Amino acid sequence: MAIAKLSYNNTNIYSPVDLAYDNTCKYLAETYAPNFVRWLLGISSTNVSVLKTEIIPEPIRADALILLQVDNRILHLEFQTLPYSKPPIPYRMLNYWTILHGLYWCEIEQVVIYLKETTSELVFQERFTYQNTRHSFRVIRMWEEESTPFFNDPVLLPLATLTRSDNPRELLEQVAQQIAILEEPAQQRNISAAAEILAGLRFDKNLIRLLLREELMQESVIYQDILQKGLTQGLTQGLTQGLTQGLTQGQQQGEANTIIRILTRRFGELTPDITDKIRSLSIPQLENLTDAQFDFDSVGDLLSWLES
Repeated sequence: MAIAKLSYNNTNIYSPVDLAYDNTCKYLAETYAPNFVRWLLGISSTNVSVLKTEIIPEPIRADALILLQVDNRILHLEFQTLPYSKPPIPYRMLNYWTILHGLYWCEIEQVVIYLKETTSELVFQERFTYQNTRHSFRVIRMWEEESTPFFNDPVLLPLATLTRSDNPRELLEQVAQQIAILEEPAQQRNISAAAEILAGLRFDKNLIRLLLREELMQESVIYQDILQKGLTQGLTQGLTQGLTQGLTQGQQQGEANTIIRILTRRFGELTPDITDKIRSLSIPQLENLTDAQFDFDSVGDLLSWLES
């Protein structure tokens, strides 16, 4: 038994843009798994099935994880927009290898695929080293890859937009031309959508819309899937941010009301202008005012402090 396993950026909260890239790679690898196996392992096999991801325990398991059963080995793919990660990617690869090897006791090949060009030295790290522990894995930097192999397989055309080229615009034009001649309508829509999304890592959106048919993207399964996941993710983030903001505002207003009551007992009823200024203070400023008010002898001192 072999398993092709794909996982993605191990952050807890994605931006909508990162979410689109991750879901695009997930869709391509999940829907066209034999093509990815053929690209990276040189194995032609149609006997590929998706396995459950619960075998990778939290919190190690990434947010988007795919396990694909193939021949007698494991192919572990890690798609990364950028190389920044906590824990660092080399340590994560060691962690994944240990878990998978303990479960399957078979050959494991790990590949990290960096999508967006960067000068960071982190993209050149191909091993984890600490004391007597040494663990290696393959690294593919898409901007260094020749484009020809990606044009030989329609499924890989979206990744072709990120490959090496002396004339990037011409490269994108070639991708668009190849997509335009795809005969199967559903595949054409989905590959076009994936290409439009991944091309956003490299090209101006106006050029992408000029060369790729946006209506194909909007009609595609992958676009609808990403849209739905993006809405869900956005709702989750919005609720989280709203709750945090609400708690902060509640604390700020509570402290403002407390200091207003204290000052009212000391100096009598405060004017609306003064109370409005106090309510506009941040939490740290309100804490400073709480300490400073012990030095006030009159409302004039309070006004001077607020104005300063």
